[in-house]
Amino acid sequence: MKLNLPNKLTLLRIVLVPVFMASMLAIPDDTISRLVSFAVFVVTSLTDMLDGKIARKYNLITNFGKFMDPLADKFMVFGAMIAILVRYTYLTPVFVWAASIVMFRELAVTSIRLVAAGQEHLVIAASWLGKVKTVSQVVCICIVILEPCIPFFLFNDHHVLTYVTIAFMIVMTLWSGIDYLKTYWKFIKPTE
Repeated sequence: MKLNLPNKLTLLRIVLVPVFMASMLAIPDDTISRLVSFAVFVVTSLTDMLDGKIARKYNLITNFGKFMDPLADKFMVFGAMIAILVRYTYLTPVFVWAASIVMFRELAVTSIRLVAAGQEHLVIAASWLGKVKTVSQVVCICIVILEPCIPFFLFNDHHVLTYVTIAFMIVMTLWSGIDYLKTYWKFIKPTE
């Protein structure tokens, strides 16, 4: 099977997830680990933005891409959140709840998409709320990784920006998840 460029970018995103996790967990020096992890995560996130734009612009949308792109996104976010929980234990009391909310929402929405696709042959595109949610997750992960390395961030010893972006990510994750549930709950038929 010959893959087009958007699908190659999607596969690259999947391959970069363990590279990112290794940079977070295997590099003992905290500053170097944070800088390398940040760079890998930014490249990984850019593949997410590029593959969709290229696929739409050049009409390269495939069933493989429709299936793998959202899956690659989940690998990217879940892998980052697990690595953050393992490496940055000072965040665990707050971040474990944030990660749980994100993972629950992603799995719930993916399940609804699968049911809708199976029953109605309907592909549910990402809503604007879903796109903002994704951006909030990427920004949050980047800030969590990078904030302690940036000397000009006010109160970076207290991780203020980290906690603010975690709160925003939780709000957007819940809001977009509730919106998907309200809109597509009709496809969940408990009697069938």
